[in-house]
Amino acid sequence: MAQKSPGPPARRPGARGRRTGAAPRRLPYLLIAPAGLLMLGFIAYPVLSVFYYSLQEYNPTKPWRNGFAGLSNFTTIFTDDPHFWGTLTFSLKWVVVEVSLQLLFGLALALIVNQTFFGRALGRALVFSPWAVSGVLTSAIWVLLYNSQTGITRYLADMGIGEYGTSWLSDTATVFPAAVVADLWRGVPFFAILILADLQSVPKDLYEAAEVDGANRVRQFLHITLPHLKDAIILSTLLRAVWEFNNVDLLYTLTGGGPAGETTTLPLYIANTSVDAHDFGYASALTTVAFVILLFFSMVYLRLSKFGGQDK
Repeated sequence: MAQKSPGPPARRPGARGRRTGAAPRRLPYLLIAPAGLLMLGFIAYPVLSVFYYSLQEYNPTKPWRNGFAGLSNFTTIFTDDPHFWGTLTFSLKWVVVEVSLQLLFGLALALIVNQTFFGRALGRALVFSPWAVSGVLTSAIWVLLYNSQTGITRYLADMGIGEYGTSWLSDTATVFPAAVVADLWRGVPFFAILILADLQSVPKDLYEAAEVDGANRVRQFLHITLPHLKDAIILSTLLRAVWEFNNVDLLYTLTGGGPAGETTTLPLYIANTSVDAHDFGYASALTTVAFVILLFFSMVYLRLSKFGGQDK
């Protein structure tokens, strides 16, 4: 009897399935790898460059002084810079005032346009339209509105309110409120958009059950609406706080940091140090300090607010 030739070795059960199943799991990561590497390069390189130059004395107009400076730039910031603490204090004041008012008005607008009324689509478009305007164009609009010859103050003077030639952006008593109003016009729609999107996901049966139980509009807002909006409010305030802290274009165009440095934020001070004074090493050190401050407060804010957690 002829002896049968040995067949191929037996495969372990499931071995082929594991190999074929691993490829589809890796495929999404392979597809996004090129974009991920590009993003990493565009983000990591500037960040690492700033950290590197923060340890250098680098001024293209004074090349004989360039070289490794160690921590001397940071020592100067905290001990010998007459502008750092003032600009940081104003930055915090600017962020607190702007974000608080934008959240308040944005929440009110979102509640209004969430109601059913005639022309609601047009009303929403008008409410959200300032957010589509660029920061530079927003600044140009408000520069014209605050112009002492053709702006708001001219028309108020025609009505007997104030004097002709008054410039709110040149007076230390009015420049801060004027800048706040200009930024509110563009910042409020951001909160309104995010909050409205979350409002539309609140189950209607919760309000119906609350009405059956005798809860009025105020109690419904406090016990149903606000808890549901918690994560949206936390995220939007954090994002807007970071953006407002880094706001340069509006204040630079409106006031240039003046008058007498009254509206100079820390990022605007950094821009002036690098662009005007050409001291890129010291500006990089200031940027590193600002980055650490933002990172610290963001982590503390998310920790204290329990973002994404469940209320007990």
